[in-house]
Order: sequence, then structure tokens, then C-alpha cells
Amino acid sequence: MFTTTPYLRIRRPSPTTAEFIVSTLPPPTMALRLSFYALYTARLIVGSLLLLFLYVAWAQSPYGTLPSPSPSASPLSIGALLAAILASRPGVLATELASKSPRTLAFELCAVALWAATRRLYTEESLLVLRGLGVQTSSSKGNILAGRATTRFIPTSKIQDIFINEAFLGFEVRHYLVIVVDDEPDVVVVFPKLLPRARVVESVWRGVKECLYERGTVGDRYVLEKKRERCGGGGARAY
Repeated sequence: MFTTTPYLRIRRPSPTTAEFIVSTLPPPTMALRLSFYALYTARLIVGSLLLLFLYVAWAQSPYGTLPSPSPSASPLSIGALLAAILASRPGVLATELASKSPRTLAFELCAVALWAATRRLYTEESLLVLRGLGVQTSSSKGNILAGRATTRFIPTSKIQDIFINEAFLGFEVRHYLVIVVDDEPDVVVVFPKLLPRARVVESVWRGVKECLYERGTVGDRYVLEKKRERCGGGGARAY
């Protein structure tokens, strides 16, 4: 419901700009938005309860102390707020559970639960092409707390070539788009997490060439390279 097979979306804000997005997030609908809102609300509640339990477990350990309300303290002070939270029903329940649970096991289980509660449900990767400037790769992070995405900008002057390559992934042959960067020993793989289908990779390759360079020369070069591929036999090949 929350994810689908990787598919391609293309945005062209201008003739010299194009963004190719490969995502496992289904197209947004009202039902999907409401489901996400409900899920994130539940995650927020569960995460808050886990943090409360961890705080109580730490406060009951030899390294911490439970806050005691002071008559002279402001009702908006941190100590007063913590005391009010611990006096509430969730706070009392967390205190009872923390006193009966092994601390080491409790910390490990809470850490796993927090990781699951903050894990991103979908993966989204993109390639932004700016004619005359360069390209920017972007890949979403697996955890919500880690930020939105990891990005890298490669100027046009550093790009030697952009091509499609093949590699074995287990018993399967996968196509992937790579960028050869000047003065770098390794190529930059586009969409490294999702590795979309060959048809998607070829569509992105043609679009990148058309946006970065002159339109009209890409099709002839593509046909020529496909003919070379047919004559070259099997094995790994580059377009």
C-alpha cells in the first residue's frame, strides 16, 4: 500500500533543465495521504512513549535521578514538566515497566523499536540536469531523523561521459547508469539503491544527453551504439 515497484517521473521546468525521479512511493491520492498522516501520528506517539520509557529507565539507574517537584519552581520549568509527565498515566505505566524490566534488554529493544519507528517507508532517487552547469544526484536516506537526502553536484567540466553498463547481481543482469568523473578512479552510479529496469535507465540516459548537449544528436548516436552492441556479442557492455 505504501510502496510500489520503482517507476520514473520526469520534470522539465525549462528547456535546459530536467529532473528524473525514480521512486517507490505510489502516486499521491487522498487515501494515501490520509494513511500516511495516520501512520506518522502513530509513529510519533510510539516514539514519544519509547523515549519516556528510556528516560524513566535511565532515571532509575545509578547514573540518574527522578525529578522531584519544588514548590518554588516555575510550572514551566523542565523539572516541573518532567514531574507532571511522570505523574500522568503514561508516566506511571512507564515507571512500573522500567522497574520490572532488565535495563540492558529494555535499552536494546527500545533502540530497535525507535529505529523501526523512524525508518523511511519509501526510497526516492533523482538526477537533476542543468545544461551548462552540470548534474546533481540525490538519494533519500533510510531514516527520517538522518535528513531528507544525500546529494552531490558534478559540474559539466568534470563529466567525461555518461553511459549505461551491465553487471551481474546474483543470477540477474542489471543495467545501471554511470557518470565518469574527471580525476576520480571510480564512476558515479545513478540510482544506486533502486537500480531501475533497463527501459527506465535508457529513458533517463537519452533525456540526460538531450538536456546536457544538443538535441537531435542523441538519437543517431544511440542507434549507432545499439548496432555496435549487437555486433559486439555478449558480456558487459556500455551504451
